[in-house]
Amino acid sequence: MTNWTPNTWRNKEAQQLPVYPDPERLKWAEGILAGMPPLVFAGEARNLKSQLADVCAGKAFVLQGGDCAESFNEFGANKIRDTFRILLQMAVVMTFGGAMPIIKMGRMAGQFAKPRSEDFEERNGIRLPSYRGDIVNKLEFTEEGRIPDPERMIRAYNQSAATLNLLRAFAQGGYADLNQVHRWNLGFVKDSPLSERYDALANEIGRALRFMKACGITGDKVPSMRETDFYTCHEALLLPYEEAMTRVDSTTDQWYDTSAHFLWIGARTHQTDGAQIEFVKGIQNPIGMKCPPTLDPDTLLRLIDILNPDNEPGRLSLIARMGAGNVEEKLAPLVRAIRAEGREVAWICDPMHGNVEKSSTGFKTRRFDNILQEVKEFFAVHKAEGTHPGGVHFEMTGQNVTECVGGAEDITEEDLSSRYHTACDPRLNANQSLELAFLVADELKDLRK
Repeated sequence: MTNWTPNTWRNKEAQQLPVYPDPERLKWAEGILAGMPPLVFAGEARNLKSQLADVCAGKAFVLQGGDCAESFNEFGANKIRDTFRILLQMAVVMTFGGAMPIIKMGRMAGQFAKPRSEDFEERNGIRLPSYRGDIVNKLEFTEEGRIPDPERMIRAYNQSAATLNLLRAFAQGGYADLNQVHRWNLGFVKDSPLSERYDALANEIGRALRFMKACGITGDKVPSMRETDFYTCHEALLLPYEEAMTRVDSTTDQWYDTSAHFLWIGARTHQTDGAQIEFVKGIQNPIGMKCPPTLDPDTLLRLIDILNPDNEPGRLSLIARMGAGNVEEKLAPLVRAIRAEGREVAWICDPMHGNVEKSSTGFKTRRFDNILQEVKEFFAVHKAEGTHPGGVHFEMTGQNVTECVGGAEDITEEDLSSRYHTACDPRLNANQSLELAFLVADELKDLRK
């Protein structure tokens, strides 16, 4: 790639970046970050890329999940553990349903920055800069709190390092033991209003685990029974942070963004000549790009030419976020065009961002039925086109919040206020997430018929 460096994005038009009032302080923070150790290692990103190549071939499936935006105030070991645990539970169910590996990625250890539809927010005649995530400014609606502060990038780095440290311990230290995860799932099935529906799959998993144990395949003898690969991902939005975290890998002499294993470009920042596209085209991490309903096939193909010019399997994932009811009309032409041109991509379904609405009680919410409908439509399009549905991308938490309506617990609009904790968009709670995993497992099972 000619003349690319981590700072060539600065020559392009940048969307969604905060205006820092003190450029010298920003430069100081960038210098501090550039001297910090990497959060992830290039070899891990390469491993993920090779696993995503299997997704392109229909031999693996992706599960991406986690917070809409991570928070400084709600940071803690229990929150990390709960999200990690629910992702493990979902992955086990989906592994069994699909009879294929599930690649687990957490929207964790870096998902701090948020794009906004407006640069300013107005309340009671007072106009202040929009909240852009804890890595930029504060949620509190005060003049001081909303000033972008570059020192918050350093705090986000430190929190990400602590999060990753715990995630690595959970993934490799025995917490991910398959038998233990299955016991957690049995607890969910027993308490679920839809227990009869899930019983059959849970019992099948139990029989398989007992059979393996009888054959001597246990966590003591086979490490993969009690350890797992777990990767981090976030939106490549706040480019000063991403640039500072980009390093040359000493074994390959290639550039890697060491803030996460996988980074994606959001629907608001995928301009072909934009700063975010310029940045991610030069890093060797596997990358993703959100595909909204406004994206046409020609523009998508131009973007693929920029982001994956060598047509490398595993390099690029396309994350479709069309909205329930729009998938056949909007996604099918994109899938058709990509297939006709022979482009190697992994297709992932984000059924969250196209399904946000305002409840009658004034809360931003999502309907479980719409989320499920978009997932089903996604699978149907790929079945019709003869292509591989490659994964799902959920905004979710391992905690018992009430932010999305519906599901087996039948959360109503009146229930939203009882445990509505999100700083940004509404998230699926633990039970809703696991319920979706069982339903995705059904879809994966159907593919094998």
